[in-house]
Amino acid sequence: MFAIVTIAGQQFKVEEGQELFVHQLDASAGDGVSFDQVQLIENNGAVQIGKPFVGDAKVNATVIGHQKGDKVVVFKKKRRKGYRVKNGHRQSFTKIKIDSIAG
Repeated sequence: MFAIVTIAGQQFKVEEGQELFVHQLDASAGDGVSFDQVQLIENNGAVQIGKPFVGDAKVNATVIGHQKGDKVVVFKKKRRKGYRVKNGHRQSFTKIKIDSIAG
């Protein structure tokens, strides 16, 4: 059984027991969260497709913790002009575990 769900503006294919990183959510570690923007559910060959979302479908998850991703270096340069700018960025993520898919 799997579902395609929108979490924090991104679509994910999720299964029960799966752990994944999503953009940072406003929840503490150990909190339960549920997502109701489910676009597709597959259960033993039976497929439900939403228009745009499947009615009465939810994906329940537990927040495991928060982390930062790898550093991305942004370097800009214009040759022969003496222009160099170096910046860095680290994206914040939330690690969640999918508990159940209902629908």
